[in-house]
Amino acid sequence: MTKLSVNINKIATLRNSRGGDNPNIVQVAKDCERFGAQGITVHPRPDERHVRFADVYALKETVNTEFNIEGNPQHQYMDLVLATKPTQATLVPDAIGALTSSAGWDTIEYQNYLIDIISELKKNGIRTSIFVDADKRMIEGAAKTGTDRIEFYTEGYAKDFLSNPEAAIKPYRQCAILASELGLGINAGHDLDLRNLNYFYKNIPQLLEVSIGHALICDALYYGLENTIQLYLRQLK
Repeated sequence: MTKLSVNINKIATLRNSRGGDNPNIVQVAKDCERFGAQGITVHPRPDERHVRFADVYALKETVNTEFNIEGNPQHQYMDLVLATKPTQATLVPDAIGALTSSAGWDTIEYQNYLIDIISELKKNGIRTSIFVDADKRMIEGAAKTGTDRIEFYTEGYAKDFLSNPEAAIKPYRQCAILASELGLGINAGHDLDLRNLNYFYKNIPQLLEVSIGHALICDALYYGLENTIQLYLRQLK
């Protein structure tokens, strides 16, 4: 079974655009779970331009499914994660001020750094996942860090899917097979949507979780949040 974790960053962006507390991010998380989501994802950034650190503490008290906190494991992120102890910490090599995630880790260059971070997280009972590109060398490097899972950065797949699905999925499938052989769980996220999700799901063995935010919230403007979550869940069958 592949779980759907809904990234609610865009809900926080909408709230922040007018101040106040509408929409209420905690209530949206509860509703996503009620509508069938099997996880909630947030990606707080240092400037708090969408999800705020206070939101993370509030969500920790209310999320009943899997709670996944993404981010660059610098001091603010690590303090937050160790204080809230989510189900999963997904480590992303975002530059400060980055608009969105744009690349996976170089698990060779940053291997020792990742080993130290992952060791600290796992000592605190937090499952770890690291954001990686579909590159066999990076998968092999990831396995040496002690991480529980990898999360495929899927922007390249989404871009190439429109013109050549078979070519788009090939490196991800090859890397997924290698990851499974090395004992790594497999997650995926970034630009997955209703057009490309089912093909990805059908071709990636042992896919445990997809984290989807931007596309899902955009679709919800037309289809409604409850219906949209159900539409995405159907792509994972």
